[in-house]
Amino acid sequence: MPVHNVHERLLPMGPEQAGALLDSLSSPTADRLWPHGTWPPMAFDRPLSPGAKGGHGPVRYTVAAYVPGTWIRFTFTGPRGFHGFHEYAVLPVDEARTVLRHTLSMRVRGPARLTWPLAYRWMHDALVEDSLDLAERPARRAAWSPYVRLLRALAARVG
Repeated sequence: MPVHNVHERLLPMGPEQAGALLDSLSSPTADRLWPHGTWPPMAFDRPLSPGAKGGHGPVRYTVAAYVPGTWIRFTFTGPRGFHGFHEYAVLPVDEARTVLRHTLSMRVRGPARLTWPLAYRWMHDALVEDSLDLAERPARRAAWSPYVRLLRALAARVG
């Protein structure tokens, strides 16, 4: 089953500022893009660079490509059945505005044919919207749906 999922936000900042947000990803002390206060942190075995291995919570991936300040792509290594990538891209509009886009493109197989549409999709969408809210100034937090709140409560009991 193919999955193509895109979230984007027009940010009131130039591409250098948006690129700095991207470059802060997974920094233990300076991450300004990942909503680490409400979601499992994004962490890697080394600084952002091709080949770095890590992920967040049960979602695992490797940095496949990285152009500092512009684009980063992560290739999934887990959970089982996720075959594809997710990425952030900084897309300049003009000197004062930039689109920050998150794209997930994958094929789901095996157990992921159930876990993606029933759980991961909803959690993914909420997490990415929280990330884009964090990037936007002033920050605005999207309201989680009742289903996402239920999934988070169940995940907290399991984890």
